[in-house]
Amino acid sequence: MTSVTPPPLAGRRALVTGAASGIGAALTRRLAADGAQVVAVDRDEAGLAVLAREASVEAVPCDLSDLAAVDRLPADVDVLVNNAGLQHVAPIPEFDPDRFSLLLRVMLEAPFRLARRALPHMYARGWGRVVNISSVHGLRASPFKSAYVSAKHGLEGLSKVIALEGAEHGVTSNCIDPAYVRTPLVERQIADQARTHGIEPADVIEKIMLEPVAVKRLVEPDEVAELAAVLYGPASASITGASLSMDGGWTAH
Repeated sequence: MTSVTPPPLAGRRALVTGAASGIGAALTRRLAADGAQVVAVDRDEAGLAVLAREASVEAVPCDLSDLAAVDRLPADVDVLVNNAGLQHVAPIPEFDPDRFSLLLRVMLEAPFRLARRALPHMYARGWGRVVNISSVHGLRASPFKSAYVSAKHGLEGLSKVIALEGAEHGVTSNCIDPAYVRTPLVERQIADQARTHGIEPADVIEKIMLEPVAVKRLVEPDEVAELAAVLYGPASASITGASLSMDGGWTAH
């Protein structure tokens, strides 16, 4: 009689932030396909509803800038994917301080709070995976993105601390660092970049987004999900504290 190998995340529960579209939706679908019970978190309720119908996941609307709401999200998860993000492009003298604080709340403080609450559950089970969707901007800086670069650099550091603290408990923590990914976030950046740099929107991808990379194409969301699957899959036990570049050669310079 042929035995059937269970999917790698059978019996595991995962939580993904920013799940309604782009990278988050791709990650949610991949986690569900790998057997996880997925809690999909996003402020976009309509997008979550569509995703829940497609992938049979638990949709939990939440605005991550509301830290009290973040603290009410499920903590009994075995895989935590910190993916939610937003962008604002402006020179530092013109950068709205409230907007700066918002980006850091969503992309750094919310991941800290989620990890802080999930880690005791992971420790108790002797297994856990924290996957942080960072960015090439967690490793490099670009002008006009002070909040985003600061948040992603902070997320890189937080991920490494989680890796060091969690190792003895069977918990790993890593960052994925893509260049520009074909997502709604990037699409919204095009108009901001065109205005900031004084160029046509059609030139933004070629002259701004792809200029520093050797591979002249945007990264696709499913590619990020495939790399994340390595970080929670059978080969993941000794991959921790790492920053895995998916940047088309940007950091090779």
